[in-house]
Amino acid sequence: MAVFANAQTRVIVQGITGREGAFHTESMIRAGTQIVGGVTPGKGGEWMFGKPIFDTMRAAVNATDAQASVIFVPPANTLDAIFEAVDAGIKLIVSITEGMPVQDMLRTRALLKGTGTRLIGPNCPGLLIPDRTRIGIIPNNLATPGHVGVVSRSGSLMYEVLNLMTASGIGQSSCIGIGGDPMVGTPFRDVLEAFENDPDTEKIVLIGEIGGHDELVAAEYIASHVSKPVVAIVVGRHAPTQRKLGHVGAMISDERSSASHKIAALKAAGVVVVDVLEEIPLALS
Repeated sequence: MAVFANAQTRVIVQGITGREGAFHTESMIRAGTQIVGGVTPGKGGEWMFGKPIFDTMRAAVNATDAQASVIFVPPANTLDAIFEAVDAGIKLIVSITEGMPVQDMLRTRALLKGTGTRLIGPNCPGLLIPDRTRIGIIPNNLATPGHVGVVSRSGSLMYEVLNLMTASGIGQSSCIGIGGDPMVGTPFRDVLEAFENDPDTEKIVLIGEIGGHDELVAAEYIASHVSKPVVAIVVGRHAPTQRKLGHVGAMISDERSSASHKIAALKAAGVVVVDVLEEIPLALS
């Protein structure tokens, strides 16, 4: 099994003709992702990388039976892209776009309720099932098939951890980047639940950071619902308060959003918390 997607998942690229969309579409195809088409309004009927382009998501889904989409459109257009994907019946949306307004994310959350559609992101690297599929921008050459599920708020930190794990001979079952914004579609808790229920996942790596309280919710869920070993790191132990560092959501606004508070909560839940990335492979062995 795999988490949220598999080798048969049929994917539409929203914004396929843009610079980022085109670059990563070609890379996803090379990684084995079942890209079945793209959407760019006004370019319906054209082809790219041997894939048809449609004017609307509804036309794309009707023609291809796609189940998932990945969004590479500007922040101002991301809300409309998500609405269109949901309206077309897409069940998994991965939004790579950085800079989506918080107000638009609030509207997105309201829209998604009761639809059965999962959003990963925004401002995320997406998901990677090594040697099966990649929906997003995670470099597939960093990963190798195995039995450790990896979930991270930071894309770059996850890339480094995947590289360290692979170099140590530790493979991954699924790699999920949930995004660094204050509000995301799929929080740590949802991914942990999926890993707990995935027979291919034997251990879990959680990569957190300062800002927000998602790691605290994750700690509570781990304590009561996760039976598999969890290794975690929370970066930003020496970060100043009220100063954004990197991600929009990476800012200490209160004591509970600090690295030290999150580390304490995770340790209390039975998680092995390491101090530096290089310690993760050793903690997994």
